[in-house]
Amino acid sequence: MTERSVTHATFVLERRYGASPARVFAAWADQQQKSQWFGGGGEGDYQMDFRVGGRESNSGKIEDGPTYAYDALYQDIVDDERIVYTYDMHLGGERISVSVCTVEFTPEGDGTRLVYTEQGAFLDGLDDPNLRQNGTGSMLDTLGKLLEGERAEV
Repeated sequence: MTERSVTHATFVLERRYGASPARVFAAWADQQQKSQWFGGGGEGDYQMDFRVGGRESNSGKIEDGPTYAYDALYQDIVDDERIVYTYDMHLGGERISVSVCTVEFTPEGDGTRLVYTEQGAFLDGLDDPNLRQNGTGSMLDTLGKLLEGERAEV
C-alpha cells in the first residue's frame, strides 16, 4: 500500500515584461497565444474557455514519458489586472497536486510587472514544489520571449 502524504507549499514568481498589462493579459486569455508558451509538450489535447466558471485542460503523452493531464477552473478574472484559478495535475493517471494560483498584472513604466502566486498541495510524494516552481518559472520566461518577439516585429 502506498503511504499517503501531502506537502503544502507556496511560491511567488515575479517577472517584468516590456509590454502593456493588456498585452500580457491577452497572452494568458487567448488560447492560441497561450498555447505558444504554456507547457505541455508532446502530443496532446488543449482546450480553453476563458471566463469565470470556465475550464482549461491540457492532456497528452510526453515523448518517452507518462501521460499527463492539467485541469483548471477559472475562479476570478479582472481584465488586464488579475486571474485566479484552481487546477489539478495528473501524471500516469494519478493525481499529483491541487493548486490555487493568482496572476497579477501591474503597470510598471512602459511595461508590466507580473506576480504569480501558487499555493499547492503536493500529494503522496508524486510531485515536488521545487520542480513545479522551476517549471512555472521556465514557462514565464518563454512568455517573455514570445512578448519580446512580438514587440520587436511591431
